[in-house]
This record gives sequence, structure tokens and C-alpha cells, in this order.
Amino acid sequence: MQTGCGCTCSSTGPTLIFACSGCADVGELADQAARTLTRDGVGKMFCLAGIGGRVSGILKSAEAARSILAIDGCPLDCTKKTLELAGFTTTQHLRLNDLGFEKGNTEVSAHAIAKVTEQAKRALCA
Repeated sequence: MQTGCGCTCSSTGPTLIFACSGCADVGELADQAARTLTRDGVGKMFCLAGIGGRVSGILKSAEAARSILAIDGCPLDCTKKTLELAGFTTTQHLRLNDLGFEKGNTEVSAHAIAKVTEQAKRALCA
């Protein structure tokens, strides 16, 4: 998969995207952004619950990733912390709260999803 960051010829493995899919509006926004990034071919949304549950196949796939993006909806950083507890510390991290989205006051709209996906692309190119 191409992230739009230039040639990835020497890189192997996929770009995996893990998102907060919590019950809050910012969790829904993180989830929808990850799904959009997958549809756009930027990376592949992957199962955060499988990481937390230590599912061997999911862990092996994550270990083989070229890069990992963690998208959190709020400052609790559940996505990032779940990945870290499983041993994945070299991830790109995007927190929607830092982009001005507030838990309980965020409309999940096409405009909001586009804002998050653009920031996610930048994070992957960092």
C-alpha cells in the first residue's frame, strides 16, 4: 500500500491503522476516519480488540507492519496504550482532541472525517 509519502520500495509489510471505536462521538469519528483511510488505500484498518486480547495471528500481523498509526478520540489514549501494552511502541499517534474535536460535542460529518484523514496522512509521512 502506498501512503503518498514517496517510494516505499525498500519497505516491507503493510501500514496498519488502529482506531478508537469507543462509544463517544470522537470514537466514532476515529473509526470512520480509519475506514476512509483504508478505502483510500493509505493503510489497512486493523483490529485493536485483537491486540488487547493478545490474539496471536493479529499480533504477528502487527509485528510485520511497516508502520502503525494509532488514532485516539480523546486524551485517554486507549488505542496508543493498548498497542504499547502489547509491545508496539514505534507508532505514529493522532489524538482527535488535539485537532479541536471535543468529546460529547463533535458532529461526525464528511468534513470532520476529511480533516482527520488529512492529519493521519501527514502523521504517516512524518
